[in-house]
Amino acid sequence: MGNKRTSSDKLWKVVGIAAILSTTLLVAGFGYAVKDLVWPTPEQTQTAIKSPQAELPAKKPLSESNEIRITAVGDSLTKGFGDDEGQGYVKQVVAMLKDKWGIPVRLNNNLAVNGLRADELAESLLTNKGYQYTIQQANLILFTIGGNDLFQSVTGEKASEATGQFDLEKLKAGMPAGIKRFEAVIEQIHALNPNAHVVYVGLFNPFYEVADLRVGSTYIQQWNQQVYDILHRYDNMTIVPTYDLFENASSLYLSSDHFHPNHLGYEQIATRIVQSLR
Repeated sequence: MGNKRTSSDKLWKVVGIAAILSTTLLVAGFGYAVKDLVWPTPEQTQTAIKSPQAELPAKKPLSESNEIRITAVGDSLTKGFGDDEGQGYVKQVVAMLKDKWGIPVRLNNNLAVNGLRADELAESLLTNKGYQYTIQQANLILFTIGGNDLFQSVTGEKASEATGQFDLEKLKAGMPAGIKRFEAVIEQIHALNPNAHVVYVGLFNPFYEVADLRVGSTYIQQWNQQVYDILHRYDNMTIVPTYDLFENASSLYLSSDHFHPNHLGYEQIATRIVQSLR
């Protein structure tokens, strides 16, 4: 009888010890799991950051839009000055995009002003509700700016009124201030509408046929390169080059003022803009 009781006591002790060990292991495992949730290791944090769910979706191409809504701002080139048919490049882009994709294309507004400088455009984008509204309503923004900044820094005249008698060294010296103004324009456009496709039409040298001023193309290219560097910071902005069009065929593409494009010149610009879009 005594031996049976002793065996039974030993059995219950073994069972009790096993139960205590199991409970201890369960509590320890639960505590470890809670620790990982509350205080994740650096490796776990890095894995979470790299998760595909944290990546932003890519922007859709403009061609997949239900409608293209264009806003144009800038100086006389965007105004279309010199086109005797009154189209400029902006209205021709509207027509070409309709033909290219077969979707509705609407011009919200063309707010370009003859003689406008980059600092004046930046101020309008900052304070003018009309400018702000039409920029915000667009999914395609077209603009030109900078020519007046460069020429006025040398002659004090608007680019369209320049006689061609100016110091190219002064043109070069005035470039940093003009680029700074241009950068302010880009910052304002991005702040107002970070999702729109933005196309800037690069500068060209309208005096290329004047032998003493042909070297001015070098400074125009420097301007375009610095503009490219600024636009390249944004994945929705691009520059369309035009300098080669007017250097090789200025007599064909310039209007009677020998400065602004004619209808055919604006058509060439519009074609390049449409080719750059997808």
